[in-house]
Amino acid sequence: MTWNTRVRRIISNTSPLVYLHRIQALGLLRALGEETWIPRAVVEELAEGSGRGYDVPDPGQHDWLRIVDPRVVPSDWLAFDLGRGELAVLALAVEHPGRTVLMDDRQGRR
Repeated sequence: MTWNTRVRRIISNTSPLVYLHRIQALGLLRALGEETWIPRAVVEELAEGSGRGYDVPDPGQHDWLRIVDPRVVPSDWLAFDLGRGELAVLALAVEHPGRTVLMDDRQGRR
């Protein structure tokens, strides 16, 4: 992919947002896509981090971040060692297979 190519359709987990925010590069997601979807579980994880004093992005400050929840998270996925955000991101990805997923969790990527 070249920088001239726009991914356009992104679903992000919590950690990529936090890492990009901390290096002041969160805008790269805007450059890659028209909007980035994050499930409410990711918003809640960011709020938890903020409440604990961590430097995390505020989704409300970025109009290109859109909160989209999956219709359903398969109950058998709860057996995996994944957090709420990862499960919701993966469920969204299954429901919308044309989107690019940003996730740093090895188990989730498998």
